[in-house]
This record gives sequence, structure tokens and C-alpha cells, in this order.
Amino acid sequence: MTFKGTRCKSYGSNWYPTMMECAPAGIGPHLSTSAPPAPNRQPLLRPTRDHTICVEVCSVDSGQILPFTIPHPENIWSSEHVKMPFSTYQMQTMTTPGRHGQGREVPHWEVVKEMLNKPDFRTVRDLETAIMRYNPKYVGVWHFVGLHHFLNQMHGSEQQYILGKLLPQMAQLALKLPTLCQKPIPLLRVGMNHAITMSQEQIACLLANAFFCTFSHHFTTCHHSKYSSFPDINFNRLFEKASHRTSEKLKTIFCYFSTVVENMPKGLVTFQRCGLNKPIDWKRSQCKITQLYITSEGTIEDEGRGLLQVDFASSLVGGGVLGQGLVQEEIRFLINTELIVTRLFTERLNANECLVITGAQRYSDYTGYSDSYRWIRSHNDMTPRDSWLRRLTEIVAIDATQFSNPNDQYRPHYLERELMKAYCGFSHRVIPENEHAAVATGNWGCGAYKGDIKLKALIQVMAASQARRDVVYFTFGSNDSCEAIHKMHQCLQKRNVTVGQIYNLLEKYSRTDFSKSRAQNLYDFIQNNLDYLRGRF
Repeated sequence: MTFKGTRCKSYGSNWYPTMMECAPAGIGPHLSTSAPPAPNRQPLLRPTRDHTICVEVCSVDSGQILPFTIPHPENIWSSEHVKMPFSTYQMQTMTTPGRHGQGREVPHWEVVKEMLNKPDFRTVRDLETAIMRYNPKYVGVWHFVGLHHFLNQMHGSEQQYILGKLLPQMAQLALKLPTLCQKPIPLLRVGMNHAITMSQEQIACLLANAFFCTFSHHFTTCHHSKYSSFPDINFNRLFEKASHRTSEKLKTIFCYFSTVVENMPKGLVTFQRCGLNKPIDWKRSQCKITQLYITSEGTIEDEGRGLLQVDFASSLVGGGVLGQGLVQEEIRFLINTELIVTRLFTERLNANECLVITGAQRYSDYTGYSDSYRWIRSHNDMTPRDSWLRRLTEIVAIDATQFSNPNDQYRPHYLERELMKAYCGFSHRVIPENEHAAVATGNWGCGAYKGDIKLKALIQVMAASQARRDVVYFTFGSNDSCEAIHKMHQCLQKRNVTVGQIYNLLEKYSRTDFSKSRAQNLYDFIQNNLDYLRGRF
């Protein structure tokens, strides 16, 4: 693995890529595969008005993790918090099978316990029956064709392991919810700058409930719903369709559950919604362009260890991870499965917001992309933990604009929106030792979103430069893009160009008549107009 570029920063000066002499022709050093050293500058873990901690803090300080406990958690019911399925406010109507007439109101959680507290699930139909028993209003709406197909194509021993052992273990984990998750989990709504820290066991418990579809109150994709601006969290959509994608996703998810029920990880994960309070005056920015490493090989999650890793997010975080989506964001949410829990409490991201996740563990190795995605094996994540017992993995979710007309992306309004979004993600410092780490990113907002790779690369370099971070850029197999972006960056650095000067050139380029078949290439335009900068600045 080699990089084009000069240098970039990560955890301290002793880890990848460090300041080294470059090989001829701008080829950078090989990447180190060692993990970053654990930092020792993390402040004490303490709850604040802007930070909800779902565990007993003293238990973390002592090296153990105990859930935060409160009297009568089942009586809590708030529109500003996740509405837990064990709350006594959540009732459902139960009717006797085969009988008509009015049913009786019973606590939803009592039905969940009755249906999940079993020694085994003999068939997939048993699982389906259990889920529909406490979700009666979705009878005839939810379908389990994909789950049936996945399990029925398995060998007998594999099927027996999942039905006879793994699913009952997952069910017992799900039923621990009233004990493990007593502290109300706030909904991270638009405009909030707030963090939630919870244990990996609490996350596993919440995800087990999502798998068994116990969150029946307010998480729905219906547009008229009060919570339609939140992603769905139940796994019912994933179970619907029989496809290669469904099967590979289920393999990855069962790998996660198999790992945690056998050996529950003892750490914390922090989810922080961040926003910009004021806009940046991009036209007048005097920030110099920082360093760029770029390669057509490798992935953000592998070669970007120790860096601020970008999730090419949907505004509803996780995108199609619980449906048929299977590109960069969905893959990341699958292999770092704890990321899926963000869909439980994160409202749609605004243009000036991002979500930073610190400590999510990786559970699977894979190959391919989209239809070629294949789960390979479980992953042994050896990333060190900080003093809060979080894995030193920092992921930032930023959503790009999707363009129906690709020419719109060059307009100043959209340029400023994408710059603001990228800067929001790159400028927030969550891990003190990681505050100068380079950004590990790639073709953000390209592909189905119709973004121009050259423009999106330049926007991210500008935003990272404004945030005083270097960039490690992965073009995912595109050698042509790698070469073009590298040459453009070299040209800008050689001319000592500022972020503001690039913005003004982009603004000038936006006045191009794109209806002409021979509209000038963006990078050619910039190079041909660099002399324009001398007269203007």
C-alpha cells in the first residue's frame, strides 16, 4: 500500500503516517499496520447537561461497568427520550387465537417476555409468530421471506445453531432491557449539541430488541408519524426480501450477536450530535492547504486506523442498512454493528450538523461492495481503549447532497452547504489525542448522489484545511481520479493558494455555461485561472 503525498498526522508523532522522506515521484511511505498508542489526556468521565452517561461512572473508574439504576424505570414515558418497550405506559390489546370479540389490554413487555423466554426456536415460523404476537397491528404488513430464505438455505448444523442456541441467547439478552437500560436515553434532536455514552452491553441489549422488533411504539417510516424524522430501528424491513444482500447482511449481524453473547465486550461508546453555531466566510479564508495522502487502494476502516474516519452518511443515519442498501455507509454500520443503535435516537441531520461516534468496535471482515459484498469472517478488533474504555476509533457521519441535476453542485449555495457539512464533521475534536489526526475519507457524495469526484475531493481538502487537519484520501480503485486529485493538490500547494482563493475560483467556475458540450473540466479551469488569483488577491 503506497500513498501519494507528503505527510499527515495521527495519534502523536509515532504513528501512521509519520513525517518521513517521500520516495521519488511523490509516492509516500507504506502505511503502518500497528495500532495507535492509548492516549492519557482524556478528562474524567462525568455527566453534564450536554452529556448523558448511561452507566455508573464510579464503576468505570474502578475498571468495571455497571448500568445506571433508578427507581421505577418502567414508569418513565417522555417524548424527549426513547420510549422503552418495558414501560408500563406501553400497552397492547391481546385477543385469544381463534376467538372473536374485544380483547384485553396488557403490558406490551409482558407479551414480549412470554414470546421470547423460550429454550429454542424450532423453526423460522416460531420466530415470526413470536414477533407478530407483540406486533399485532402489523399482521399482514410485515413479511419474513428474506429471513426464511436465509435460514432455509443453511446446512442443518448451522441452522440448528442459530435457531436452537444463538436466537435464544439473543432473546435472553433482549429481556435484560429493564435492568440494563434504566436511565432515559435522550433523543438527539435537530439543533442539539449533546452526547450519549453507554456500555457495549447496553448497546447489544438494545440491538437485540431491535432484531426482535420490540420497539413498537414510535419508530415507523410512515410520513404522518410524529417520529417520521427518525430512522426506523426494528429489523423487520431487513427480514422482508429474499436476496443475496439480505443473506450477507444477516451473516454479518449474526456474527456480531454470536460474538457478544459468547464474550460480551467491556467498554463504552459515545454518540455525539454536533452542529456549527456560525457560518464560515469561505471567500475570505486565509487558511493554507494542508497535506494530502491519496491512494486508489485500501479502505477507510483498514488503512485509516487512528484517523478521523468519514462515514458517507444519509441524513437519516445508517441509510439502508436495515433495508437493501449496501454501499459505504451500510457496510460500515454492518461491520461496526454497534453503529446501528444510532438509529434509535438520532433525528435527521440538518445541513450544519454531524454525528461523531467514538469507540464502536469492529466485528466482521468482508470483501466487495454493493452486490459483490461478502461477509468473510469475524474480526478480532485489537484497537486500544482510552481511559473511558472506548475503542480509539472515531467515526464522523456527514451526509452529502443528492443531485438530480449534477450541474447544480457547482452553484455557490450548494458549494457552501457541502463545505459547511464537511467542516462541521472535520472540526469537532472528541478525543483529545486525536484532535490533530488526519481525516480518512474518499469519494463522498459521488456515485448515486451524482457528485463530481474532483469537486468533492477539493471541497473536503478545503474543509479539512479550514479545520487544520491533513487528509488521507481513498479513491476505491480509481487510478485516474487518484492521479488527477494528487496533481491538483500539488499545484495548489506549490502556488501557496488559500482556501478563500479556491472558493473564489469555484464561484467563478459556477458561472460556466454547462449546457455547452465542451464545458471546461473543473481542474483545467482552476489551473488555467491561477494567474487570476494574483491580480485579485
